[in-house]
Amino acid sequence: MPTSYDIPEVLDRREGPHGEIVLRRHGELLQIIANGCFLMDTSDGRSERLLVDAALGALDGRPDPEVLIGGLGVGFSLAHAAADPRPGLIAVVERERAIIDWHLDGPLSDFSASALADPRTEILETDLVTYVHETSATYDALCLDIDNGPDWTVTEGNDSLYSPAGLAGCAGVLRPGGVLAVWSAQPSPEFEETLRNAGFQQVRTEEIPVARGVPDVVHLAVRPG
Repeated sequence: MPTSYDIPEVLDRREGPHGEIVLRRHGELLQIIANGCFLMDTSDGRSERLLVDAALGALDGRPDPEVLIGGLGVGFSLAHAAADPRPGLIAVVERERAIIDWHLDGPLSDFSASALADPRTEILETDLVTYVHETSATYDALCLDIDNGPDWTVTEGNDSLYSPAGLAGCAGVLRPGGVLAVWSAQPSPEFEETLRNAGFQQVRTEEIPVARGVPDVVHLAVRPG
């Protein structure tokens, strides 16, 4: 018989504009489930930290870079960016109100409270696909941790972010020489080619070793200028 440790406990379940989203606890881990599909948990965070480090490192010492993070998730990317003294601004776009609430006054606050209290942090409750096409704001780095990456998206509409039109929007919010960093659950040579065709330069991929299976990766690209 399974023990209580083996059975995930649902902490919150909501119907949002893009379907059902669930926060559950499984042992010591917190997990986010969207429309029945696992998105992420609090088990590691190496991928999210590399996402931020790779983007900032590619800026070659640009002073006080302003960073836009696409997706709040479990807060690892935000927390790591806020722990770094280099960014002058850390804006995070999150379209799910439930996820924002879980960070503000819910279980995920354990991972993000200090980062949310940082005066450099700004939470933008909006859809990133819409935001990159409509905002007049620009940034030095854009870190995308949306869904499972360009080759397998769970939520309808997220795939458009990785299309030529979506990447044009991403380029539009980057300053000349700005860096786009994209997390993916698997390497994607096709996406690298899409980045080049969208006009990005210095396209490369960094792998994040995992315990088993295909490694996670971060795709990096630079807007010319």
